[in-house]
Amino acid sequence: MTRIRAAVIGGGGNGEHDVSLASAAAVADALDPSRYDVVRLTVGRDGAWPGGLPAAVGILQGCDVALPIVHGPRGEDGALAALLDLAGVPYAGSGLRAGALAMDKWVTKLIAEELGIRTAPGRLLTARTVDGYAWSGPVVVKPVAAGSSLGVAAVRAPGDLPGALAEALRHDDRVLVERVVEGREVDVAVLDGPGGRIVSPALEIVADGFFDYAAKYGGATTFLVPAPIDAAAGKALEAAAGAMFDALGCRGVARVDFFLTADGPVLNEVNTMPGLTEHSQVPRMFAAAGMGYPDLLDRLISDALA
Repeated sequence: MTRIRAAVIGGGGNGEHDVSLASAAAVADALDPSRYDVVRLTVGRDGAWPGGLPAAVGILQGCDVALPIVHGPRGEDGALAALLDLAGVPYAGSGLRAGALAMDKWVTKLIAEELGIRTAPGRLLTARTVDGYAWSGPVVVKPVAAGSSLGVAAVRAPGDLPGALAEALRHDDRVLVERVVEGREVDVAVLDGPGGRIVSPALEIVADGFFDYAAKYGGATTFLVPAPIDAAAGKALEAAAGAMFDALGCRGVARVDFFLTADGPVLNEVNTMPGLTEHSQVPRMFAAAGMGYPDLLDRLISDALA
């Protein structure tokens, strides 16, 4: 049987480089060598491709399919999908439009609110307008288009606000300031393509304090899957996750993050290229539904080639 030549792209020129490397290595290692001829490509921290971009495009065009496992700007934001589209290489995951829309947390909020999905009250600030923002109570400060909670801070005292805003602006030229939502952090994954749609069981994040970069990757967080929620809450989360997936135009797999409050779900964000090690949230959620890690990757590839 002829093996599928699959390019697994990791790294990237942004703050999520190391997280992406871990995901890409796990994906490449999990692909069955009897079925796949894996080509590993690592984008450098400076954004440089191995051997230069023209040579890398030539390698990609010699592959049957690509798995762009690059998180954050110039990867998950649709830039890498656009490159693969122009090169004529089939790939797993969302395209340019969905990646760009979902990466922009402000635009995601506007789309959610148009759909009737609640989000935290918030304001968009830039370097020009940030000095005019006045403290109005506990808020979460985050860059508009960054991932892995880089530059994100929960601010509960007025004196901590200037530093949080400055740090967020270090990662992006636009900052989103949102009112703190009191609720449980619950994620849902949607897998969709020619093979049909599967919505995962919900996963609850139990962190000691704010679920920031250190909590995400420091090993001190507990994931409960399936999350201990009632059927009505589960249906509401599933409906909201599916609606966001469709409105953004996602493909492949996306993780949709919520706060589950007494009044129902409040959308936090949508990740079109979520962490994909075997122990990341999305593989954990599908494992709880009976789909193992290699099977999830097989499904993403088969959908990309369909």
